[in-house]
Amino acid sequence: MITRRGALATSLLAGLPGLSAAQSAQVVVGTWGGDYGDLLAGNIDKPLLAPRGTEVIQDVGPQDPRKTKLIAERSARRGSMDVCCLSDVDMFSMAQQGVFEPIDEARVPNLAKAIPSLKRPYSIPHIYSAKVILYNPAKVTAAPQSYADLWDPKYRGKVGLVDILHLQNMETAAIVAGGDHHDYEPGKRKLMELRSLDVKVYPSNEALAAALKSEEVWLSLMWLARGFMWKKSGIPVEAAVPSEGATSICFEMAVPKNARNREGGLGYLNAALDAKAQGAFADRMGYAPTVTDATLPPDLARQISLTPEQQAKLRTPDYEYIARNQVALIDFWNKEFKR
Repeated sequence: MITRRGALATSLLAGLPGLSAAQSAQVVVGTWGGDYGDLLAGNIDKPLLAPRGTEVIQDVGPQDPRKTKLIAERSARRGSMDVCCLSDVDMFSMAQQGVFEPIDEARVPNLAKAIPSLKRPYSIPHIYSAKVILYNPAKVTAAPQSYADLWDPKYRGKVGLVDILHLQNMETAAIVAGGDHHDYEPGKRKLMELRSLDVKVYPSNEALAAALKSEEVWLSLMWLARGFMWKKSGIPVEAAVPSEGATSICFEMAVPKNARNREGGLGYLNAALDAKAQGAFADRMGYAPTVTDATLPPDLARQISLTPEQQAKLRTPDYEYIARNQVALIDFWNKEFKR
């Protein structure tokens, strides 16, 4: 018989806190594909978990079907995921449904090294970035200082937004209108002003990247990390952190309450906070580490991190406000702004 104390001792001896020999050897991770999935496999799944005898299976797909699956399975005795990856806004909305295991440092020891402002009681912060202004320095010779610069008439027809960042775009407009990230209503009028300046709306990040590369547009709102990746790929962009304070985006991981391998899922969360694995995501994707013991090369840190002053002004999305108003906000975006 394997006792809880014995399993914990085996886990610690194995060198990976939270991952016990008593559990199943398979962990199913619901996540995105592409670079993110490749980096999970190359820096967490294979080097950290495979040597412990754990097989990681990635359940790859878009975020919305993953949310639907969580809700559909919440009354089942056993769900199909041991780890669920979502953005911070969607993770909050799912947590309100009571589908996730509580998370703390006793269950995920590496969480003790996480940046305090990024911690949640239902998830771990995996990687994060900040919403900035991307601009073409050959066309916009003076770096933007404020979100309001996107409303300057001299950039008529040269500002591009991404449809999937509708909430982030609305938040920006609210800030420009004198509001804040707790109330997007003042931003509606500002968005309509931007529409009158022939703003372009693109269906995907990839479409916006192509527009920036062709110089169809010169400015946009985007994550600092994605701007870093685009610049590395040859797209002519620089990033400006707005004086109003950038807003964070955090991609998180949680363990469903009905996970088949709950302990394995918690062990996976712990491994995801490993400093070396975090550094690999920073180098490849430009997302800043969420743990304080991850050291980056100075040049990389300069490109993907905020200064202490900018960090002090970093805004965290108002998850409760978004959850209460998301349907109405999306209706405005689709039926009034985009029509």
